[in-house]
Amino acid sequence: MNTFLGASHLLDQAMIDEAWIADAKILYLEGYLWDPPLSRAAMRRAIDVSRAAGRKVAFTLSDAFIIDRHGEDFRKLIAEGLFDILFANEVEICALAETDDFEAAVAKIAPQVPLLVVTRGADGAIALVDGTRTEVGAEPIDHVVDTTGAGDLFAAGFLAGHAEGRSMHDCLTMGAVCAREIIAQVGPRAQTDLKAKVAERLG
Repeated sequence: MNTFLGASHLLDQAMIDEAWIADAKILYLEGYLWDPPLSRAAMRRAIDVSRAAGRKVAFTLSDAFIIDRHGEDFRKLIAEGLFDILFANEVEICALAETDDFEAAVAKIAPQVPLLVVTRGADGAIALVDGTRTEVGAEPIDHVVDTTGAGDLFAAGFLAGHAEGRSMHDCLTMGAVCAREIIAQVGPRAQTDLKAKVAERLG
């Protein structure tokens, strides 16, 4: 997969389905889309629609270079309380917190969002809610084939569990299972039944 950040430059407000957003339990947004002004405006509108409907907004930081360009915007959105769930990896959370110390970064950002989720590659993932920290290890895998899509599939698994009202441990585990399935294949579209894999793992 070749990433091209110009792919969504023409995503404007007229293209979003506000009824779908208002009906969804969670709106999930990518930091990558903050680059183009049109998509940035569409995202702001989507956030407004979601919050007006009493729904949750999840945001992923996407990449450290995006934070280099738009970190101040993201910090402002967080300070305004617009994100209910924030996803990051180790590098991204440190960039957002402007520190090289992972634990210091987590300690700085966690109190600013209702739910912080940070992936740590082979070291698993953590979630923090109201000062309570939950951790899971990475799911075992014999051979990593392609890491494309691992972060997004982790978020998909986590959010599916969260929408179902599952525990933080189960949500993290669901994310880890989905990520494992993706990195064991080529490409970001699952070639296995993720629901079945999660059910098999959690019982």
